[in-house]
Amino acid sequence: MKGDKACGPVCVFDSGIGGLNLLAACARLCPEHDFVYFADNYNVPYGSLPPRKVCSLVDGIFEKIAALAPSAAVVACNTATALCVESLRKRYTFPIVGIQPAVKQAAALGGSFLVLATPATANSASLASLCIKYGGGRGEVVACPRLAAFVEDNIFSMPSGWEEELLPRRSPSCVVLGCTHYAFVAESIKNYYLRPVFDGILGTADHLRTLIGNSGGNCYHNQKIAFVGGDEQKNRAVFDKILNLKCK
Repeated sequence: MKGDKACGPVCVFDSGIGGLNLLAACARLCPEHDFVYFADNYNVPYGSLPPRKVCSLVDGIFEKIAALAPSAAVVACNTATALCVESLRKRYTFPIVGIQPAVKQAAALGGSFLVLATPATANSASLASLCIKYGGGRGEVVACPRLAAFVEDNIFSMPSGWEEELLPRRSPSCVVLGCTHYAFVAESIKNYYLRPVFDGILGTADHLRTLIGNSGGNCYHNQKIAFVGGDEQKNRAVFDKILNLKCK
């Protein structure tokens, strides 16, 4: 029943605004599907919470997602993917796509690469496995404990000069964004390190398209996109901002 909207909407979940860039990419690549965005802004960032707490929060949200009989679900939070996605896949029968840092793409460039992540993602076995599999010892993972919350809190008015305070001083060949919140400041990170920056957003959206069998058009106008949980008004405003930027 791939591509059949009767199966239910695609549900995208992130702790806060981070997954909205992924929602936009998924909606663009899968125009035949409606989407519901689940968020938990008041507990941002998940990457600074204990793993057990993260999984408890994710379990509660996925109970609500499952009630919608979704055609698929997308975990747009790197921390939730690293800590919870395998257990979620064992529990539910609908496809669950999880975002991961784009280590493979960064490693393909050669040279050293720097992975910026939340503490929970940085310390996860999942990320360590990716770096071993593709990085060959050339990657360094650094936790940025305050960056996700900074982006969440300042999304409508980013102060200048934050990079020196919140980013580690390194000289990598390229940078991998290990948190979807960081995508909002990707250009600033690129300018700070003067190196290419990678994230897993487009790769994850393309994986979803493969799973649910869409034609891959480029329109939003026939879709219904709903926002559930957290600060729904803020999430909708940020999503509208993303769409406006993409249309320029």
